[in-house]
Amino acid sequence: MGSKQTTFKDEQLDEYQDCTFFTSKEILRLHGRFRELAPNLVPLDYTNNPDVTLPSSLIITLPELKENPFRQRIVETFSEDGSGDLSFSDFVDMFSILSEMAPLELKITYAFRIYDFNMDGFLCEQDVEEVVHRLTGEELKPEERKLVSRRVMEEADLDGDRKLSLTDFENMISKAPDFISTFHIRI
Repeated sequence: MGSKQTTFKDEQLDEYQDCTFFTSKEILRLHGRFRELAPNLVPLDYTNNPDVTLPSSLIITLPELKENPFRQRIVETFSEDGSGDLSFSDFVDMFSILSEMAPLELKITYAFRIYDFNMDGFLCEQDVEEVVHRLTGEELKPEERKLVSRRVMEEADLDGDRKLSLTDFENMISKAPDFISTFHIRI
């Protein structure tokens, strides 16, 4: 008779399932992925709720993030303290929100937070310009990026206050049918 290693208590798995869009099997798979990033730091046994946080420099090496131009902003957004360093709970939240199962409204809210580079609760022209730059790389000249950003702001700024609220952003995204198909990662 061999002994089976317990990673989580049943209550812990139930709690993760209640707070995410994942099954217990997927949560265990995510724990394996988290542990692979730093096997010397992340214990196999999580039954005592260890307080382990991995640096963003490790998290952004994941294949799902490695090529993403927003990888640093993504981990900062899901990090409890905004540093980009993630606990296992933060890690699960990130994958859950970015999963195909998360509802559009939730994805829009997190996309808004990721694109809010100056973290003032609005998207200003500089935020939009940074999004355009990250999406296009060096394909556009700085003047072209400014022009695109200005046009986006003119089109999306419903109340004319020169910044996009979450409502403005939601309205803009509703006109982009491919958003939901591109704003996700698979585990």
